[in-house]
Amino acid sequence: MIKRTLFAATAMTTVICSAASAENIGMSMALFDDNWLTVLRNGTTAYVAGLDGVDIQVENAQNDVAKQLDQVKNFIAQGVDAIIVNPVDTSSTQAMTNEAEAAGVPLVFVNRKPVNLDTLPDNQAVVASDEAESGTLEAFEVCKELRAQGKNAGARIYIMMGELQTQSAVQRTKDVHDVIGMDMCNFITVVDEQTANYQRGEAQDLMTNWLSAGEPFDAVISNNDEMAIGAIQAMKAAGIPMDDVIVAGVDATQDALLSMASGELDVTVFQDAVGQGTGAVDAALALARGEEVDRVVWIPFQLVTPDNMQQFASEN
Repeated sequence: MIKRTLFAATAMTTVICSAASAENIGMSMALFDDNWLTVLRNGTTAYVAGLDGVDIQVENAQNDVAKQLDQVKNFIAQGVDAIIVNPVDTSSTQAMTNEAEAAGVPLVFVNRKPVNLDTLPDNQAVVASDEAESGTLEAFEVCKELRAQGKNAGARIYIMMGELQTQSAVQRTKDVHDVIGMDMCNFITVVDEQTANYQRGEAQDLMTNWLSAGEPFDAVISNNDEMAIGAIQAMKAAGIPMDDVIVAGVDATQDALLSMASGELDVTVFQDAVGQGTGAVDAALALARGEEVDRVVWIPFQLVTPDNMQQFASEN
């Protein structure tokens, strides 16, 4: 009887100690209803599920800046050990930085880099991919393909932009303009550029409007794959042969790779959603444990074309 009592007491102590040592992470996502961000979210939660003593609570900010700030405040009030934020608006992250800093809670921004990067406190970091690579890889490949088709005497392109409040859309669009400003690619003219907010449906509508204008064009460069696919759907509906136009996107989602395999999408750029998510968790836990973390942890982009697409088939 005594041995059983001692065993029970020991078991209870173990449970209490395990609960006390558990680490809790709060994560606020800009939007659940986005294919690529869904991969990031699922990759993050799957990674945490394989870690002993670590739990994560993921909330949907629904593209609402105020709601995201409230989620950060709620995480702090709940006593989480660290917070991960995929920002709705990269120019509106300072309030979240201030709240977390005041509470002494480590904060990691993932995927979307805040504009206040240089002033982040020591217990805050960013895990993302360098957007200066994404649009550059995409646009330069389009430039090369246009030259290979003999279009270097003059080519015309449309640019589809993502959500204008995000650093990724701003930088990727700038990348395209930087590339077509190079001597090798200055034969390219932009017919028009408009936002479709990273959404497939909006991109289909935008492409339909462009087609109705009747302007000749040789390529469509999109800030992400979802918009590229929307543009493809509009062109196919209008009876435009996909061999006649180059279409490029960013992310290398599974839908994009299927489109590429079908001969529709010509170029994309692999953005490692799972790598960013797991990197953000690692950074958050390291900061919570008082370890040093680089202010910015870069996850590289990689160019994807029909020649190498198979190696990315199971990534995103």
